[in-house]
Amino acid sequence: MLKFTDEHEWLKIEDGIATVGITQHAAEQLGDLVFVELPEAGSTFAKNVAAATVESVKAASDVYCPLDGEVLESNQAIVDDPSLVNSDPQGAGWFFKLKLSDPSSANALLDEAAYKELIA
Repeated sequence: MLKFTDEHEWLKIEDGIATVGITQHAAEQLGDLVFVELPEAGSTFAKNVAAATVESVKAASDVYCPLDGEVLESNQAIVDDPSLVNSDPQGAGWFFKLKLSDPSSANALLDEAAYKELIA
């Protein structure tokens, strides 16, 4: 199941675990990323709390936790090479995996059609 937030994050949800990243739209708006800071595994976040930071040549920006949960894993590859987020934001450029406190809460997020409408 693929879901989106109005803060331009995407979530791919499988068995109560969400892989989280920023959308193609967000990556294009930010420009070339030069730095990414990710949360530690074991960290817990509430919905809409800043969980990661990205810096581009244009600006620094927070990435918010889309739902309540615990970080299981962060993507070290994008810390080592932030340009992966620009080249493949919804693939190799994922940020972290989140064990959802309440998987059904994802139902309140946008689906792909609603997100495309939001950015149109």
